[in-house]
Amino acid sequence: QVQLVESGGGLVQAGGSLRLSCAASASFFSLYSMGWYRQAPGKQRELVAAIASVGSTNYADSVKGRFTISRDNAKNTVYLQMNSLKPEDTAVYYCNARRPVVGDDSWGQGTQVTVSS
Repeated sequence: QVQLVESGGGLVQAGGSLRLSCAASASFFSLYSMGWYRQAPGKQRELVAAIASVGSTNYADSVKGRFTISRDNAKNTVYLQMNSLKPEDTAVYYCNARRPVVGDDSWGQGTQVTVSS
């Protein structure tokens, strides 16, 4: 299992920006698909953005054009740049590392993002 440590959450006003980071302890990090998920109170966890080992990305419709996922394989880190934040982006954000061929599907402990109106 991969150890994942998220950072960068906090309180921000609507329209502001935050950058989340997720540091991974994985060997062969570059072979992992990485994702950011979020869970708001009373709601199911949902995919926000994902980046494959080859670098292709996909986003939830609700964040397209505002959020950008990226990875730095030299630092074993994935980022989520969040711009034009809205109150509905308020949630706990979780980092996920996945490498099905070795049966690995790991989660971080989560970081709180709160957007005030």
